[in-house]
Amino acid sequence: MTWNIDYYETEGGKRPAREFIQGLPVKLEAKAFLDIGLLEQFGTQLTMPYSRYIKDGLFELRIQQAGSKVRIFYFFVFGKNIILTNGFLKKTKKTPPHEINKALRYKSDYERRNKL
Repeated sequence: MTWNIDYYETEGGKRPAREFIQGLPVKLEAKAFLDIGLLEQFGTQLTMPYSRYIKDGLFELRIQQAGSKVRIFYFFVFGKNIILTNGFLKKTKKTPPHEINKALRYKSDYERRNKL
């Protein structure tokens, strides 16, 4: 049974995760969609090295392609739904706190607007 993948959308109509993925080099974009497919297939069962829990219900999809490291944040909502919030190219050993905080703000905004 597969999960439903959706993109967080701001009140202004932007989809940060989708826009980020579409801005990646072609091979990295293809790898991102491949790994999103794994997330769609396995959902909560997807673990390291593909997925890691961050905090407060937030997870990161860990994508690697030819030395490049991409992270896409996501969270689960009722039923079998996964919401992708935002992503970034990882250039340091630790995930930058401002990227995590941005994802948590998007998650909170989604929950507020959808009355979760």
